[in-house]
Amino acid sequence: MLFFGFCFVLIAVQANYAPYFFDNGAGSTNGNMALLSLSEDTPVGTYVYTLNGTDPEGDPVTYGLTYEAGSRRYFSVDRNLGNVTLIEELDREKEDEIEVIVSISDGLSTNTPSGSSIFKIEAVDRDTGSGGSITYFLQNIHANKFTIDRHSGVLRIKTGVTLDYEKSRTHFVVVVAKDGGGKLRGDNKVFSATTTVTVNVEDVQDTPPMFIGTPYYGYVYEDTLAGSEVLTVVALDGDRGKPNSIHYSLVNGSEGSFEISNTTGAISVIKSPNQLKKEVYELKVQASEVSPEGDVSAYAFAMVTIRVVDLNNHPPTFYGENGPQNRFELTMYEHPPEGEILRGLKITVNDSDQGANAKFNLRLVGPGGIFRVVPQTVLNEAQVTIIVENSAAIDYEKFKVLTFKLLAIEVNTPERFSSTADVVIRLLDTNDNVPKFSSDYYIARIPENSPGGSNVVAVTATDPDSGLWGEVKYSIYGTGADLFLIHPSTGIIYTQPWAVLDAEVNSKYNFYVKAEDTDGKYSLAEVFITVLDVNDHSPEFNENIQEKTMIIGSPVKIEAIDQDAEEPNNIVDYSIMQADPANVFDIDQSTGEIKLKSYIRSLDIIHNITKNKDCIWSVVVQAKDRGSPSFSTTAVLKIDITEEVRPMAAFLMQTKDNPMKALGVLAGVMGIMVLITIMISTAMFWRNKRSNKIMPVRRIIKKRQTQPSRTVRMEWLKFKRPSNAAEKFVVEDDAQSLQNENSNNNVQVAPVPPAAPVPPPPPALAPSGDASGWRVPTVSGSLTPKFINKQLKKRGHSSAHNAMVSELKMRFEKRNAAIGEPHI
Repeated sequence: MLFFGFCFVLIAVQANYAPYFFDNGAGSTNGNMALLSLSEDTPVGTYVYTLNGTDPEGDPVTYGLTYEAGSRRYFSVDRNLGNVTLIEELDREKEDEIEVIVSISDGLSTNTPSGSSIFKIEAVDRDTGSGGSITYFLQNIHANKFTIDRHSGVLRIKTGVTLDYEKSRTHFVVVVAKDGGGKLRGDNKVFSATTTVTVNVEDVQDTPPMFIGTPYYGYVYEDTLAGSEVLTVVALDGDRGKPNSIHYSLVNGSEGSFEISNTTGAISVIKSPNQLKKEVYELKVQASEVSPEGDVSAYAFAMVTIRVVDLNNHPPTFYGENGPQNRFELTMYEHPPEGEILRGLKITVNDSDQGANAKFNLRLVGPGGIFRVVPQTVLNEAQVTIIVENSAAIDYEKFKVLTFKLLAIEVNTPERFSSTADVVIRLLDTNDNVPKFSSDYYIARIPENSPGGSNVVAVTATDPDSGLWGEVKYSIYGTGADLFLIHPSTGIIYTQPWAVLDAEVNSKYNFYVKAEDTDGKYSLAEVFITVLDVNDHSPEFNENIQEKTMIIGSPVKIEAIDQDAEEPNNIVDYSIMQADPANVFDIDQSTGEIKLKSYIRSLDIIHNITKNKDCIWSVVVQAKDRGSPSFSTTAVLKIDITEEVRPMAAFLMQTKDNPMKALGVLAGVMGIMVLITIMISTAMFWRNKRSNKIMPVRRIIKKRQTQPSRTVRMEWLKFKRPSNAAEKFVVEDDAQSLQNENSNNNVQVAPVPPAAPVPPPPPALAPSGDASGWRVPTVSGSLTPKFINKQLKKRGHSSAHNAMVSELKMRFEKRNAAIGEPHI
């Protein structure tokens, strides 16, 4: 059987006070390391902090760093100096917070240490042998602050655990005792007994005093009386069992302006507020434990902040050279350089209050962005400086006087006192403007034939400068200004007295006009003048209009030119004024094309209309312009009417008034023939060149076949002086037959010799079996016009054209002489 008893253990602790760290302030590099912040790029090996503390008994202290199991060690510490060094590279992305336990020790504390024996528990088993052996255990071993030796029953404080009277004064420990079992008795019974051990913790003086209600802040107002209490600090003995009394004292920071009650901790101001030299006082207060014997056993410190608060009873005030002033004036030239200080203004601003009540802002109220004021924030007093910010806006032409309000307003006071002063700046003018035209260009119109000295247009330029600087003088220049003048003061542009404007000669003029002030500053504008056309020309017919040849079914065209420059003065309408016989011809009003009435389709119809067989009719045509007033011209046109002719003759007739067209067509045909011959020759050359077999040269003589002779009838233009108009056109047969030298039944007509070199002859053409030959009808009339129109000269016809026509005429005459035809 086991016998167990209840035990009561009283642990007494000797009076030895534990060391402690100094508080760590923001930005501090020594203390308890509670607020340390490091940049992740801090190099390894850098000294980063100093652990700093003290021991109430004045014993030397040592420092230590403890990490949680399994965590990385980032710092090391010098045990004696407290210097902390970074030993591991930091990486914020992996770990942005590091937890480490810092410790301080005086090495002499007699507090019951971890592992100390505090009581021995003994149980008795009356059995003998192994059944009488006893083993001891503790219930709730993990939640317990104690451990027990299983064989001896010695109760100890668990390693790493300390007992604190202020946290828990009593601990209950349940101990279990078990015997060795009944193996020798022949059974397996195990007997056990339990007991509860009560451990009472006795308070000792190991905790320094603690201040209550920190942090401490106090205020001294402007009307606070000397000797008035500002605030009270309170400290208690950290040992709650038998607390000692607390005595208070000021360590430093008072500067003779404050005192503290030794027993109550009340702090009072001992000077009047206007004698206090600082706005903020930092007082260090010490709370000491005094034993019943009168000895100081422990102490603690606290910081007290006392702010001297000024009453806000003065607004900001502006001062000039002679005292307070609320209006400041200055005269200056316009457009001063940017950044220039207005030195003529002597302004001072002052607030007689103290501290925050004397802080105010300055600003200018008025046209924005022109000036700025420096400084913008003032404490107590400052010299006011106004600086040019936008020179272009300081313009005499816009403002003769600039007026601003200089405003001073308190920043963070409830009253927000303010004051204002007027700043008046009078501007003086400078010649800073260039004369400017009302438009970049001027457009004017004037009728042709206007008399000399006629007004054309008035230009206007203004210079906003004052006095002589604003006077403008005009002038013109440029190649188009020869016929014009300008009045130097009014800007009126007029024609030269001798000028004659003719729209047909020149209808457009442009030049530059200049406006200049007395200092030579100027600007330009461009003037465009259009000479308006006046209907002063009559339409004029071409000089070769007297005679036209008309083929039935094809029109003839007349043309009249009006030399006026513009529409509608130069637009010509055509009409038939008189015709004999009447109702035979129609004319297109716009184009001047004359054609027969639609019912006239042959010469027989014409012969039925008139007995005159020569078919030459006179028509009076009129060309009339569309101007106002309108001018017209009439002409008598003789029209020679004939039937449709064959292609060659028709072509020659159509081109008799334009020989260059005939030559161009003939040259084109011959060029095509040359190109075809070259292509055939080239093809045969490459065919022979590509043949790899050399053939013997053989000459094959083939007997020419005898063919019945064929005659080719050639109709050529035969010109003679007819007795009447009907005899102008005569068709005769060529009596000679052209022999076919190639004996291939082809008939070849000799071409008309061209003016250009003759190309190789074209390949022979096989005619149809029943063809009797080609026939070329004759065309009456002249191949060259009798008159050369001046309008044609304008279009570029030159004497070279006439030479080519003469050459063509000569070749025709040679050909006619060969076949017995009369000359042209």
